[in-house]
Amino acid sequence: MITVDEALAELFALVTVAETETVPLDRAAGRVLAADVTALRDQPPFPASAMDGYAVKADEVRPGATFRVVGESAAGHGYDGNVGAGEAVRIFTGAPVPEGADRVVIQEDTARDGDTIVLQDDLDPQVYVRPAGGDFRAGSVVQAPRRLGPQDVALLAAMNIADVPVRRRPVVALIATGDELVMPGETPSRDQIIASNSFGLKAMLDAAGAEARLLPIARDNLPSLRTAFTLAADADLIVTIGGASVGDHDLVAPAAEEMGLDRSFYKVAMRPGKPLMAGHMGGSTLIGLPGNPVSSMVCGQVFLLPVLRAMLGLGTGPAPRLQRPLDADIGQNGPREHYMRAKLSAGGIAPYDRQDSSLLTVLAAADALLVRPPHDGPRRAGEMVDYIPL
Repeated sequence: MITVDEALAELFALVTVAETETVPLDRAAGRVLAADVTALRDQPPFPASAMDGYAVKADEVRPGATFRVVGESAAGHGYDGNVGAGEAVRIFTGAPVPEGADRVVIQEDTARDGDTIVLQDDLDPQVYVRPAGGDFRAGSVVQAPRRLGPQDVALLAAMNIADVPVRRRPVVALIATGDELVMPGETPSRDQIIASNSFGLKAMLDAAGAEARLLPIARDNLPSLRTAFTLAADADLIVTIGGASVGDHDLVAPAAEEMGLDRSFYKVAMRPGKPLMAGHMGGSTLIGLPGNPVSSMVCGQVFLLPVLRAMLGLGTGPAPRLQRPLDADIGQNGPREHYMRAKLSAGGIAPYDRQDSSLLTVLAAADALLVRPPHDGPRRAGEMVDYIPL
């Protein structure tokens, strides 16, 4: 058996970064920026008013000063003239500040009579002019790599970027294996169960930027497994679920090796998730996950998501960990790294009492995986522990 860190290093050595493609801006959210993008204009492109009021010369502003209103500047419809001495332009938020003016007096600080305004005694000292380029300048750079959120898309739009270079979504083929499985909605026989792992993993991978594909369930025979691997041959990553152990009906490894698998490792010193297999097959990376639903989903968090990040050009590294104090005492850990389903509280974290790798209800209720190192001694409430947020 190898350690979790050793398994991750082996997996990162198997994958390559996905190619770059260009997508319209309205399809860029959630994608990973593949190359730096440069702003094509200043923002704002002109000095702009931050409030509704009157644009005037700043050195003429004093209580009781009077100005003649000579025009109006609105968003999209600026005033074309020049503001001279004793003159003011009615201006609205976001509108261009006209030439000759360098201050906006808010309308609450003025009294208007026809085309004349008088400034009040208690004047707001703020200038209320947003300088040209005050947000960003033409040539400002959004650096890659980064996963583009809504705020990034808004920034790129303001930069006048219509098309965005992003990483291609890695294709992940999910193959659930086993004679005992039927699809959700079907009627299982007395000795069958519903396939759940593949649906949970697809949701996890799609949300993280993959294009995950559910393949037909592969039965416990070599012809069915060969067919499944043939269907998955164009995927960047093939993920099998179940059948990777050494029982009489565990045929994933023999079938994959028959089709050219160069295996990197088998078995990882962790719980849940010990019977993990990985290697390279044709042009794809293959990861064989255990069949227990919690084991499968935990391995998704610990291995699949970091591998996907590497494929998307976001670097190689384990799932991010945080720290939190224990809410209760816990006993000594065994020889394998343990990922315990746990619940966060306002000030701490506590593992669930039931840690069986078949219990999806416990996993669904959990919002963290509490990570116990191998042979970790007993811990007292209040001690800091590592966890992976879910």
